[in-house]
Amino acid sequence: MADTNLFLSKSDLAYAELRGRILFGTLPAGSRLAQYDLAESLNMSITPLREAIRRLSSEGLVTVETHRDVRVSTMTSDEARQLFEVRLSLDPTAAELAALRRTDEDIATMRAAVGKLLPVTRQWGEEALTAHRAFHQALYRASHNDVLIGLLDGLWDKSDRYRRLGLELPPGDEPRTRDLQEHHQLVDLIEDGRAAEAARLMRDHVAHSLTVTAITALEDREGAHTA
Repeated sequence: MADTNLFLSKSDLAYAELRGRILFGTLPAGSRLAQYDLAESLNMSITPLREAIRRLSSEGLVTVETHRDVRVSTMTSDEARQLFEVRLSLDPTAAELAALRRTDEDIATMRAAVGKLLPVTRQWGEEALTAHRAFHQALYRASHNDVLIGLLDGLWDKSDRYRRLGLELPPGDEPRTRDLQEHHQLVDLIEDGRAAEAARLMRDHVAHSLTVTAITALEDREGAHTA
């Protein structure tokens, strides 16, 4: 285990590792968690692993039926839509507050983050998603509202599985190129203090996000299964 994890409990380490595997899709939706195998691979007993599973269950990332039957929660269009609806409300608020409260340091951080962005397409994959997240985190922090930042960070995490599904089924490169350009426009609006315009652009930005692509794909799959 990495030196940076020396001060984390084994339960925290198990939680972070499993959560990462779920969000990145290494543990696919619906898959069963082989708890004893996982504990052995993480070099720990079953107890801290089960503590981690309880935390993941409270976040809705795993479903616990019995101690022996724990599965990664399925991905549904209903959950994806709910996450999308909340982001559609909160992200514009963050952009508006950032335009009103940003500091010179905030602007510098956002400029640095936007300079590292790549089009979120199959070609750039995980590298683009990581840079995309870093930019949005910088924008959220410029709102200087800790409650809002915590809510949006949690929403981003829970949306990650759906975002990656959307990346697998992209609606062509043009929308993702426009998405890249919007990030630059958002920084300009926030720096200029144009709060209402920043909020409007952010709402449109979220409305055309990868989660929307995932919702459509999941609805199609669910419709095919019930047909």
